[in-house]
Amino acid sequence: MSHRLGTPRLHLRSTDSTNERARTLAHAGAPHGTLVTAGEQTAGRGRQGRRWSAPPGRALLMSLVLRSRGPLLPLEGAVAVADIAGSEAAIKWPNDVLLHGRKLSGILVEGRPQEGWAVIGIGLNVAVRPDDLPPELRDSAATLGLEPDALEPTLEALLVALQRRLGERAETLLDAYRKRDALLGREVRWQHGAGVAAGIDGDGRLLVDCHDGTRAVLDAGEVHLVGRYPPSSEA
Repeated sequence: MSHRLGTPRLHLRSTDSTNERARTLAHAGAPHGTLVTAGEQTAGRGRQGRRWSAPPGRALLMSLVLRSRGPLLPLEGAVAVADIAGSEAAIKWPNDVLLHGRKLSGILVEGRPQEGWAVIGIGLNVAVRPDDLPPELRDSAATLGLEPDALEPTLEALLVALQRRLGERAETLLDAYRKRDALLGREVRWQHGAGVAAGIDGDGRLLVDCHDGTRAVLDAGEVHLVGRYPPSSEA
């Protein structure tokens, strides 16, 4: 679809979750590209039911209604965020964006294919300061280190990047993802096993070479890095 992402736009000073607001709008027939943003979320959600925490006015909190989506939407979102975050940004499968090994952005995709819509929610730490975060997040969260007046320009840049990534060929997207793969060659574990991450396949699924000589193909679920990221370099 050629409709410009970001119009119409609903901006809320505070809301429980931009994804919840976008889902409500999608149910009501909101067009492709409808954008919900907020200065603050009181019940922001991440993957696996986690809470997304961000200080008011310092993080980009947004959700987009999409009337057309492909199977690689979570990866498309992650690559678009990495595009604007710079060359140091990496992606932890499937769609957490890391900066220097810490989480810069989280992405949550929800939808009802039978009703012809999806919502992609993105939280991006644009101007977050370490002291703004709960103590338990200060060692694991990253920020672009900008000022609050950079939120709108960052939003505009991200919408442009999303528009480009949503419309490109799968091979091009997967190649861009692979260049930023934070897990490749790293020891990982998940609920049912462990092994060495071996990249992603043509469907965006994670490949893992298990210690018993088999190869696992993961299409969902939580994967954890074993050890530090980036690996410590001792000369």
